Amino acid sequence: VWSTLRSYPRASLLGAAALAATSLLLYSCFDLLGRHYTGHRLRAPSVMLVTFTSYVLNLNLGSLVGGVALRYRLYSRLGLPLGVITRVMTMSMLTNWMGYLVLGGFVFSFFTPGLPPTWKISSGGLQILGFVLLTIGAAYLALCAFSPRRSLMLRGHELALPSGQLALLQVSLGALNWMIMGGVVFVLLQQTIAYPAVLSVLLVAAVAGVITHVPAGLGVLEAVFVALLSHQLPQHELLAALVAYRVIYYLAPLLLAALALLRMEMQAKAMAHPAKA
Repeated sequence: VWSTLRSYPRASLLGAAALAATSLLLYSCFDLLGRHYTGHRLRAPSVMLVTFTSYVLNLNLGSLVGGVALRYRLYSRLGLPLGVITRVMTMSMLTNWMGYLVLGGFVFSFFTPGLPPTWKISSGGLQILGFVLLTIGAAYLALCAFSPRRSLMLRGHELALPSGQLALLQVSLGALNWMIMGGVVFVLLQQTIAYPAVLSVLLVAAVAGVITHVPAGLGVLEAVFVALLSHQLPQHELLAALVAYRVIYYLAPLLLAALALLRMEMQAKAMAHPAKA
């Protein structure tokens, strides 16, 4: 694995880094949909910085730390009420996972990967799941576009349905982000495996990581890729690509997010304890 990493073409690493930066920038815009949805007045750069920092910590440490707790902390300091923060987070999560449902449904239905016989779900079962996911995604879009009832109750909170146009934008941005993430792995595999196959395995690994509750899907991502693609590429080459993927998409952004969080914490401390005249 180390030998393969050392011999990686610079063009592949730079291409993967550019795609990763595009994906992170795109995800940072997800909370801007929540800004439009709730009508709060925080500046777009502040919203994007909170989203970026929370997303990267979510990737590395799990959703309860990054996706939920940190968002509440940072947005509360910026003056947003808890109800508004909840609606912004709900919109962001819907954008991510509705995009996943539609894209995953399409890929699993029409580009079904071959699954090992020891798995609890077969390739045929995954294909059926794909059609179910497509149905759920279509139902969400139809509900937002045509439902006469414009609000739902979720755990005691009333959530207004987004418009059909906003829901379509959610699904499009979410699906595009997952496609770009698949593109990062595809480039790091030096295009030796067809992109639809790489994307489908990444989508399977994402669900496996959520189910196992392992922070960053550590080991899960690698196990799924080796199980499904080792017949097309030697294991050491697969693992080298995934190590590079983790460095580019997880660890390097984590350093930036940590610096951004440190800066925000220092600013908050300075505001709470201003220097005496």
